[in-house]
Amino acid sequence: MAIRSLCRAKPLLRAQLIQSLHKPKLRYHFSSQNHHHHYSDPPPSADLVSEISRVLSDHRDPHHDLELSLNTFTPKISTNSVEQVLKRCKNLGFSAHRFFLWAKRIPGFEHSAGSYHILVDILGSSKQFALLWDFLIEIRENQSFEINPEIFWIVFRAYARANLPNDAIRAFNRMVEFGIKPSIYDLDQLLHALCKRKHVKVAHQFFDNVKHEITPTVKTYSILVRGLGDVGELSEARKLFDEMLERKCPVDILANNSLLEAMCKAGNIDEAHGMLRKMRSIGAEPDAFSYSIFIHSFCEANDIHSVFRVLDSMKRYNLVPNVFTYNCIIKKLCKNEKVEEAYQLLDEMIERGANPDEWSYNAILAYHCDHAEVNMALRLITRMTKENVMPDRHTYNMVLKLLVRVGRFDRATEVWESMEKRGFYPSVSTYSVMVHGLCKKKGKLEEACKYFEMMVDEGIPPYSSTVEMLRNRLVGLGFLDIIEILADKMERSTSCTIQELANAMRGKTGFRKSRSEETELESD
Repeated sequence: MAIRSLCRAKPLLRAQLIQSLHKPKLRYHFSSQNHHHHYSDPPPSADLVSEISRVLSDHRDPHHDLELSLNTFTPKISTNSVEQVLKRCKNLGFSAHRFFLWAKRIPGFEHSAGSYHILVDILGSSKQFALLWDFLIEIRENQSFEINPEIFWIVFRAYARANLPNDAIRAFNRMVEFGIKPSIYDLDQLLHALCKRKHVKVAHQFFDNVKHEITPTVKTYSILVRGLGDVGELSEARKLFDEMLERKCPVDILANNSLLEAMCKAGNIDEAHGMLRKMRSIGAEPDAFSYSIFIHSFCEANDIHSVFRVLDSMKRYNLVPNVFTYNCIIKKLCKNEKVEEAYQLLDEMIERGANPDEWSYNAILAYHCDHAEVNMALRLITRMTKENVMPDRHTYNMVLKLLVRVGRFDRATEVWESMEKRGFYPSVSTYSVMVHGLCKKKGKLEEACKYFEMMVDEGIPPYSSTVEMLRNRLVGLGFLDIIEILADKMERSTSCTIQELANAMRGKTGFRKSRSEETELESD
């Protein structure tokens, strides 16, 4: 029915679409056309940082001439501005490295220590490990920066995230090549990085190999005990705890909590309660985290009654859960249709000084969006801003998706226009929520095209699935001239990635959806 209706109105709709695509568009944060400031640093101009970040994003591939595009910024570059750009572009490994080297070649320029740390993190996060080691070796040979243990801690975390635990250990062993004798602090960092990513068996084996060379502390044992608990190895966790006692390590609350957590994760709640009572009887007073361990276990078991029983116990001892623990309870309450109690807990957080964050509100917002409660959702966003908690990408994506889904296009426009006032600038996922949602609505194809065009104007590369959906809708209604207008605009973009997607819009190349794109679309 909707298709027939649109087809009957095709000549009028085509005219409207073509007219709208040639109207001047509002420029948003990433646009270069309204930035006429002189960039004086320090402090770095926010506009300068945005402009350079945009160039890096537009020149992601090795064949893009990034350096030529950067040369216009040479007189404006400072140590601080480079550091801010690197922070902004943590997902652009290859481009960030080229930018770092380009800045280093500017006469008289010196990178900050922070920039070296950030670049190592960027290369590690993008799994450019060969490039990372070449970079470290070059630093060592040129003596341009003193490599410190913290640099290696970043490397440990990168290898652990990449599921390369043995490479993390090799990095630990290579510290001596860079003039650093590994200490217990370095070992703790390595073990923590491995355990956090569930590489506990490898961490435990390595610990057994080095514990006679590097004397472990109570913190070292606590890291491993907690790691073993996380993977369900309670018996091994107990053995390690006993070994710590045999070594006469002074047991602190961190060590006790690690074993408590291991017991709870194994389902031994009664045993954990017994340990909690024993701690109090010997003067090792449990802290807020000790009780939070039980709260998280009861949330996992969906035992709301026991959760509130523990909360009451904490109040008796004047202990306040942290925001993470409160958020866990709020999320569980909402999933159990107890949204009123979630609001009461939100009020309690504020009263007790555990200030809610965006996740506290997003958990409740998700409930309102799932139940199509438009007014409650919008009221919650207003409350967030009044309490100085800024809505994030998930906040806006959830509420925009709701408003488009239920046909409240006027309110969706209001929310969109309020975002910039609140200091939020839409990314590709937020634009995609609008384009995908509007494409599915009768008579809203023109609006979908407007948001797509706005995204292209901002130099934000759309998801390939967004290009595919919009193209299919336009082809289905016979609007081939609109496809050509959009493709032509994409070809003229300053973004090389958008230029390359122009062929996909014309149907000359296939669509390839990245894993990150699938994750973004599913989560939002």
